[in-house]
Amino acid sequence: MKPHHNLDVWKNSIGFVTKIYKLTSSFPGEEKFGLISQLKRASVSIPSNIAEGAARESKKEFRNFLSIAQGSASEVETQLIISNKLGFLNNKNFNEVSKELTDIAKMLTGLKKSLRKS
Repeated sequence: MKPHHNLDVWKNSIGFVTKIYKLTSSFPGEEKFGLISQLKRASVSIPSNIAEGAARESKKEFRNFLSIAQGSASEVETQLIISNKLGFLNNKNFNEVSKELTDIAKMLTGLKKSLRKS
């Protein structure tokens, strides 16, 4: 089994991506190359960078990829706020995915800290 398959943050971020794909399917068609595309790419970047970092030889490299994943999480947060403000994402869904994203961000921070200690 690949090393990232054992990481809860990777598993949770895969589930998060699935939700983003489902939620953006109801966005207006004219957003296909705007917010829809941006949200999908940035959310996919989170588990992708976790996986790539976990496959690296050094903890320093892994931490760097986790930082990139954190940046993608911040990008997704901004795009979710914009989607909510434009009415593409209702408050219930916005609050749900925002909480999930916050949890993922906290897990990324915790994993980075643990890599510094060991």
